Amino acid sequence: MNHSFTTKELPESERPYEKFWKYGATTLSDAELLAIVIKSGSSKMTAVDVARSFLSQKDRNLMNLYEMSYDEMKKIHGIGDVIAMQLKCIAELSTRIANTRHFEGIQMRSAATVAEYYMEQLRHEQQEKLIVCMFDSKCKWLGDSVVTTGSVSSSIVPPREIFICALEKKAVHIVMVHNHPSGRAVPSGEDNTVTARIAEAGKLLGIALSDHIIIGDRTYFSYREAGYLT
Repeated sequence: MNHSFTTKELPESERPYEKFWKYGATTLSDAELLAIVIKSGSSKMTAVDVARSFLSQKDRNLMNLYEMSYDEMKKIHGIGDVIAMQLKCIAELSTRIANTRHFEGIQMRSAATVAEYYMEQLRHEQQEKLIVCMFDSKCKWLGDSVVTTGSVSSSIVPPREIFICALEKKAVHIVMVHNHPSGRAVPSGEDNTVTARIAEAGKLLGIALSDHIIIGDRTYFSYREAGYLT
């Protein structure tokens, strides 16, 4: 008969739960932290074994939570639908926590603070995603909205949707942010066309496009810093 091992059946010195209760979360290894989420392994693997197997994939560290897709996670022995979902939710929570921490530091006139806020969120995306960030007359951040996912081109980016979001928030300034999955934060011809198109539309509505920031892998490009937007 198959038997599913749990963390409680490990030697006491290796039990993540007991280690947490005695010494706290900071003393747990990456594998032990994941084992608490995974909870149970398989007939031949403990939860810690499954966690170690997960960490041995791709980047060979916790970045796998971002880099691996839900379907890729499910291919690992001991990780099923529910556990894969939990792991992806942990990745999303960590991203949102990081964003919440940086929220108050966003400044419309500082491309670096805007880029930093969205860097972790967008640098792992496998598709292009365009986000519009909205600011009031005092340059206070009012929120953001995802406009498109999949491609940022002049034929797909809808000015109407961008400015509907801005008008709903009573925004006076907007900043567009999008990622390049290649990791290279170099503007394309389409990026230039989209920027010019939205800037012109904004002038007609009295809503200024203050910047368009392209996110790469730990780098960014700002149209304002490059002198294309003033």
